[in-house]
Amino acid sequence: RARIAKRSKYRCCYCHGREALMGVRLQIDHIIPRIAGGVSRDENLCLACSSCNRAKSAQTHARDPLSRLIVPLFNPNTQKWFDHFRWTQDGTRVVGLTPCGRATVLALHLNNPYAIRAREFWVKLNEHPPAA
Repeated sequence: RARIAKRSKYRCCYCHGREALMGVRLQIDHIIPRIAGGVSRDENLCLACSSCNRAKSAQTHARDPLSRLIVPLFNPNTQKWFDHFRWTQDGTRVVGLTPCGRATVLALHLNNPYAIRAREFWVKLNEHPPAA
């Protein structure tokens, strides 16, 4: 866990919520779920908050709302977050920039009301959004 947490910079690889701000330990996520043939090796593991991990569940693909194509979800171990996502100007919402990013935002409910509310507080504390 320590290796994965350090590599993930102690934040959720999907929503970028920091473990220290969430008040609970982040979980180890299988990027390709075990039920879909994923293995428990470093290259298939990342840190995820419980909200993202639950929403992702066994999904590996989702529909891009713009192109309507089914695309792979964001893979934090092979893709760079800022290539696929950005923050709104106020720092409270994740915006998908690519088909993968847009599909991941929707599939993992990255802008659910609870996440947005928490980010509003973190922004006021100058603790969010995280830099690259």
